[in-house]
Amino acid sequence: MKPKTFVIDTNVLLHDPIALTQFPHSMVVVPMMVLEELDAMKKLHSELGQNARQVIRYFDSLGRVGSGNLHEGIVIENGATIRIQMNVKTDYNSAFGLSEKRNQIIMAAYLLCEQGDRVVFVSKNFAARVKAGAVGLEARDYEKEKVPYDDIYGGFREVEVSNREIDAFYKDGLLDLELDGLISNEYCLLQVPNGNSTAVCRYHSDTKKLVPLISMKNGVWGVKPLNVEQRCALDLLMRDDINLVTLTGPAGTGKTLLALACALHKTFDEGIYSKILVSRPIVPLGKDIGHLPGTKEEKLVHWMQPIYDNLDFLCDSLSREPAETVQWVLDSNRLEMEAMTYIRGRSLPRMFMIIDEAQNLTPHDIKTVISRAGEGTKVVFTGDPTQIDNPYLDKDSNGLTVVVDKFKNHDIAGHMSLTKTERSKLAGIAAKIM
Repeated sequence: MKPKTFVIDTNVLLHDPIALTQFPHSMVVVPMMVLEELDAMKKLHSELGQNARQVIRYFDSLGRVGSGNLHEGIVIENGATIRIQMNVKTDYNSAFGLSEKRNQIIMAAYLLCEQGDRVVFVSKNFAARVKAGAVGLEARDYEKEKVPYDDIYGGFREVEVSNREIDAFYKDGLLDLELDGLISNEYCLLQVPNGNSTAVCRYHSDTKKLVPLISMKNGVWGVKPLNVEQRCALDLLMRDDINLVTLTGPAGTGKTLLALACALHKTFDEGIYSKILVSRPIVPLGKDIGHLPGTKEEKLVHWMQPIYDNLDFLCDSLSREPAETVQWVLDSNRLEMEAMTYIRGRSLPRMFMIIDEAQNLTPHDIKTVISRAGEGTKVVFTGDPTQIDNPYLDKDSNGLTVVVDKFKNHDIAGHMSLTKTERSKLAGIAAKIM
């Protein structure tokens, strides 16, 4: 049977610049209009511009070292053949306007289908897939890395035990309990049925035992956990041997507040880290940081305001002079706010990194951030995969969901899904009913 021909839309390559290599033993076709769109975007000082340049460089390398030419097709290592499609069908229907490049890309795919190829149109754009389906093409989303969010590892479970086992845990400081499927750094709430005895513990994969959490009687920077999930999240954040932490949950569950409180404690009080770096993806309904006047720092103030709000709250709960404490933190130059765009290329040793709203990052973006972490750096991703602003991501394909799944079996990583909104009664109701 003739191999399938995958026609790739521009947004796929901007989403994942190595997407061309993800269709082994197939024909991978890139319409000329895609190259034109990539060329127009290569000057952008953003992740999109970087990805456009990477794809263009890849095409250039194929033309220089490959066997054959891009018009006829070049075979790459995985057996796929990559080629550029010059022609489009121009006489389909006058209502299908070819002035729009995306329609031209669809018509390039349609022409191949008309010529007898088994064509699959691949696009991250829902409307483009609907258009392609309407003209009779098979259309798919690009789903290289997709993890069902509804089935994702939560980091926490409740376990029924006996009074004897609870007593043994408190007496010995650990418990050897046979539980199916325990994952490294998974947390358990041990409770006696119809009783009041409980214990919260963490699974230690090296010893294969349940161990106690770090003692935090006085809280962290004025913050005390309001529920068991927050208590477990604080334990993850305070452990120096856990280098990657992911916190998910709806608004008001305390993800960012807990991460910032632990970062301040570990950096200013214990001196474990030399600096705190906080970043958020800038996805403001299509506009990016360049549309605001001023220096980079002045622009970032708007995007980082939620971080400043959390800092104000922490200092207010910790100090009688909260304004002075906030200014002291800022003047120390140990708290750095950075746009995601500028993290690429940096090496970041001994830092406590907090990446907020990480559900708006692609798996490729997440990999870029983690690969920046130097020796002694801790990386914390927070976000809500059910609230995504990136038009090409969903709760199953965003980088935060993927990184939770990829790192769940590694002892240097931990995850906690926070489900209880503690911001206010109003916020809690809104999170449930809206």
